[in-house]
Amino acid sequence: RYLLETNQIQHEYVKHYTNASFLVNEGYKFEDGLFSGFDEAKGKYDKSTWNYQFDENGNAKHDMTLQHPRCVINVLKEHVSRYTPEMVEKVTGVKQKLFLQICEEIGKTSAPNKTMTHLYALGFTEHTIGTQNIRSMAMIQLLLGNIGMPGGGINALRGHSNVQGTTDMGLLPTMLPGYMRLPTEKETSFEQFINAITPKDIVPNQTNYYRNTSKFFISMMKTFYGDKAMKENGWGFDFLPKVDRVYDPITHVKMMHDGELNGWILQGFNVLNSLPNKNKTVAGMSKLKYLIIMDPLQTESSEFWKNFGESNDVDPSKIQTEVFRLPTTCFAEEDGSIAN
Repeated sequence: RYLLETNQIQHEYVKHYTNASFLVNEGYKFEDGLFSGFDEAKGKYDKSTWNYQFDENGNAKHDMTLQHPRCVINVLKEHVSRYTPEMVEKVTGVKQKLFLQICEEIGKTSAPNKTMTHLYALGFTEHTIGTQNIRSMAMIQLLLGNIGMPGGGINALRGHSNVQGTTDMGLLPTMLPGYMRLPTEKETSFEQFINAITPKDIVPNQTNYYRNTSKFFISMMKTFYGDKAMKENGWGFDFLPKVDRVYDPITHVKMMHDGELNGWILQGFNVLNSLPNKNKTVAGMSKLKYLIIMDPLQTESSEFWKNFGESNDVDPSKIQTEVFRLPTTCFAEEDGSIAN
């Protein structure tokens, strides 16, 4: 809000390297704390209005003057208008004077010859509004022209090396290395799968690095399967397991509560310190038949069934879960590379 109201944005960067000029669908709106398309019965959004306006050639419409009221930047202005310095102080406790000093320093980096970086730790993400935090900082850095610039960007200060390495090495259960997901049961061919995961150009001559996704995928499959990865089998697509839906730890916890998940393997993941609702997670884990923990040390998750006297919510006698704790090596005990 401060950057937009004081015009401390890098205009040429914003026009040519962000979606600020794109026109948003007329049906998209925000009111009473909800975006358009919310289904109260299902507790989910229908996102059909969450898109741009497109011309007859399928290109996103835009206004390079940034005057059209449905420009992304003008929709953003309206959305953040409620976040006054008074509101910031009321919600966060940060005094208005200090907040505006911070805004002023950040605003100085809208100059083309200045940049700033945003360094954050896990407290920024592992929060009930973690996603909004990250998106907000991305928008700030784009308005300032600080993405893709030396000394700019948004950089995570990891406490250990397995966070980034998990995604690089494909250790998440429904992900392949390089941030490519596994195909679903509905994706029956290589072409259908690649078409689903490859971002489409939405303006002519767009810089779209990930239009190369098919090249990344085929290269990886040849690494996996060698000469067996051939065009006839979708470059090894036929060999990959197919998932019925996307899984994540929050989905897992819900499945535990619903009796749909009986066993869980936690490898290098202290879930009770990471998910937003600890009580719900403990209650779900208490319904498992077995839990396998793979970690160098005891964690809150491996000892979740114990009552340490801090709370009466945990009664070990009523927990059916059998816990197997498998000690593992840590990074300092191994040779090899670290991705951090």
